[in-house]
Amino acid sequence: MTTLTVTCPVTGSHIGDVPAHSPAATRDAFSRARLAQQSWSTTPVSQRKQIMLRLHDLLLERQAEFLDIIQDETGKNRGSAFDEVLDVAVTARHYAHAAPRLLRPRQVRGAVPLLTRTHVERAPVGVVGIIAPWNYPLSLALSDAIPALLAGNAVVLKPDEKTPFTALLAADLLAEAGLPDDVLQVLTGTGPVVGDTIARECDYLMFTGSTAVGRELGAIAGQRLIGFSAELGGKNPLIVLPSADVARTARGAVAACFANSGQLCISIERIYVHRDIADDFIPAFVEATEAMRIGPGHEWSTDMGSLISPEHRLQVEELVSDALSRGATLLTGGRALDELGPAFYSPTILTDVPTDAHLFGEETFGPVVALTIVDSVDEAVARANESPYGLNASVWGDVAEARRVASRLKVGTVNINEGFAAAWASLDAPMGGWGQSGVGRRHGDSGLLKYTEARTVAVQRGVALSGSSGVPRERYAQVVSTALRYGRALLR
Repeated sequence: MTTLTVTCPVTGSHIGDVPAHSPAATRDAFSRARLAQQSWSTTPVSQRKQIMLRLHDLLLERQAEFLDIIQDETGKNRGSAFDEVLDVAVTARHYAHAAPRLLRPRQVRGAVPLLTRTHVERAPVGVVGIIAPWNYPLSLALSDAIPALLAGNAVVLKPDEKTPFTALLAADLLAEAGLPDDVLQVLTGTGPVVGDTIARECDYLMFTGSTAVGRELGAIAGQRLIGFSAELGGKNPLIVLPSADVARTARGAVAACFANSGQLCISIERIYVHRDIADDFIPAFVEATEAMRIGPGHEWSTDMGSLISPEHRLQVEELVSDALSRGATLLTGGRALDELGPAFYSPTILTDVPTDAHLFGEETFGPVVALTIVDSVDEAVARANESPYGLNASVWGDVAEARRVASRLKVGTVNINEGFAAAWASLDAPMGGWGQSGVGRRHGDSGLLKYTEARTVAVQRGVALSGSSGVPRERYAQVVSTALRYGRALLR
């Protein structure tokens, strides 16, 4: 079997090699997963719950080990790596407690009161395929696998080839927590080989990544008539209202734009600031950005690490250069930080970005934000809604006014006086995108129930709904019609 080499983006040093699984090896993993899933699906939900609660405890106990490998593979700062540990631990706890309620058979109103007793059952779909990205190699792998496993499914997971060791370590931890063999399998390899095979073999497909790849995988899922959920790209807006607290908003905008080096589907890439507050906000935001501590290492004091690779840094550089060449103005940043390493780029604020610049509408996925001054709240909302993406938005200012603005934005989540974390961390609420930002939802009840099939079981007592064999069909129709009219009148 051929192998893939994994390198540290901060130093370019060799981390290790992993197998590049073939289509045949991937199909073999599905065969094992289907056998394991038969037994796992009969395991009481209470036992599945205890496994996930043990995962919660083990992850917190061994977090330093995970923080190190996440940083080594991604180059992100330690605080951003901890966000992943926290997210997975909280997700495990949330769904461990929610699963018994969500999976319990639920009685619903029957066709005829007293005579029809109807229940809805939830059965696992089978084997869930998860294709996870590099930017959050723990969170966006395990936080999707946890509800799928709790629902009684097996999972075949492909991590990104740049960040496989985080997912492999997570699989070991789940095994230590008590998950049976082959119920979760991590298959390393490339997207065109392992990812494509997963899409053609699984019973439900979960994908996080680019809109372009999401369309390709969605087409495969559509041809196969299997469930498909995807969180895709974003060009997320932040609106600064005249009522915003300048200092708080400037600090919040830094976190919203540059957390995880801007490599976050829900991070902010566009800011619309009302003219009444622009002269105060813009210099405060620039000052807060320039005060960021950027660098390598495992210290907690660093605010931002590197990008995922020199190649990705080059893509970000090209988008910024293109915008500047077309007339954009650089307020701060805009340069590679070679003195720190081959994949570091400075947090960058641009203004006056013209509409013909690629950065204007394309997702940058880096530490770059375009700032625009607007003359009214209506203009800010209209500009925010211009994008075909609709993943996340942020509104800063008086809460009552901000809530009114939030209800006008065409996005899946809106954070008021926060960038993205408040909505993301609200695990009881659905998380996902509108438009080209995705289909389906993670989090909330639907984040687990999407990995199940609904089965309706109805028990009929006494008279059959089709009528008694001793009653003429015309007479039966008259009686039923009269009953329906009488019932409607009673409910007026």
